[in-house]
Amino acid sequence: MNSERTPVPVAPWVGGKRALARRICALIDADQHLTYAEPFVGMGGIFLRRRRAAKAEFINDAGRDVYTLFRVLQEHYVAFLDLLRFQITTQANFERLAAVDPASLTDLQRAARFLYLQRLAFGGKVAGRNFGLGAGRSARFNLTTLEPDLEALHSRLAGVTVTCMDFAPFIARVDRPDTLFYLDPPYWGCEDYYGKTLFSRARFEEMAAVLGGIEGRFILSLNDVPGVRETFGAFRLHPVKTTYTLSSTGQKPERPELLIANFDLGV
Repeated sequence: MNSERTPVPVAPWVGGKRALARRICALIDADQHLTYAEPFVGMGGIFLRRRRAAKAEFINDAGRDVYTLFRVLQEHYVAFLDLLRFQITTQANFERLAAVDPASLTDLQRAARFLYLQRLAFGGKVAGRNFGLGAGRSARFNLTTLEPDLEALHSRLAGVTVTCMDFAPFIARVDRPDTLFYLDPPYWGCEDYYGKTLFSRARFEEMAAVLGGIEGRFILSLNDVPGVRETFGAFRLHPVKTTYTLSSTGQKPERPELLIANFDLGV
C-alpha cells in the first residue's frame, strides 16, 4: 500500500473547512491531547489535514452514508474497489443513483452510491443534489485518479474508531481530561443542508450545555451570527475571517466565522 501519500477528503462536502483548515489544524496540533474526536466528521477535511495523529482517534457522523463509507474503506477496501471499477461519469447514472433508496442497498453498494453522488454533485451538496458540470476538468469519477486517494484514506483509517451516533452520546462516551474535540456542525441557518432530520436549530443550545460539562477541551467552528454568539457566549469566542468562492462570479468575499473554545486558543 502507498502509505506515503498524504490522505485527503475523497469527495467534496458542503461546509467543508478548506479555507480555514490550515489555521484550525495548527491550533489542534499545538494542543497536547492524547485522544482526538470529531462528532461531525463529514468528509474529514480537518481530521485528515492534521499533522500529528493522537494516541486514540474517534470520528463520528450521524449521517449513515458517511459512516458506511468510512467503515467500508476500513474493512472491505478491496471489494469496494472492485465495485467501483466500472462506474463512469454520466448524468443518467447520477440521476438513477440519486433516485435509489440507500436503505435498500448493501453496505458496499451504499458506500459506492454515496461516493459517486458526492463526487459529482454540484458544490458537494448532500440534500437536494444536482449533477455538477465542471468545464475544463476531467471526469470527476475516474477510478484511475481516485484509487490512490482511496488507498491513502484506507491506510489512514487503520486504528481509528468510526461511529454513527448523535453528537451528545458520542461526546459523553469519548470525553476524558486528555480529549480534544473538534466540532464542525451545520452552520446556523443551514441546519437542513445534510438532511431534514439530522440536525435542527434547537440542538445548538443542547450542544452548548453538553460542551459546558465536559472534562476535555473543545474547538467549535461556526458562522459568526448573533444567535451563535448568544448561544455560546459562555465560552471563548475568537472571530476569524475566511473566504468562499461565488460560483457565478469567481469572486472570493470575506466571511466572518467564529472559533469557539473552552480554553485560550492564543489567536
